[in-house]
Amino acid sequence: MKISIDEEKCIGCGTCEVMCPEFFKMEGDIAKVVNELCDKENIKETIESCPVGAIIGRN
Repeated sequence: MKISIDEEKCIGCGTCEVMCPEFFKMEGDIAKVVNELCDKENIKETIESCPVGAIIGRN
């Protein structure tokens, strides 16, 4: 799955970085994707955990 962040939606809560630090990193008040190709099984849980739906996952 290819993941990205909608930076306009991101509120910088840091949930994605806590759940998947190998794929997300906080830079200031915005989450950034550090590895956009994700094969981790719980990435869907991370996507669903974003309170504003800023994480985009595409096959």
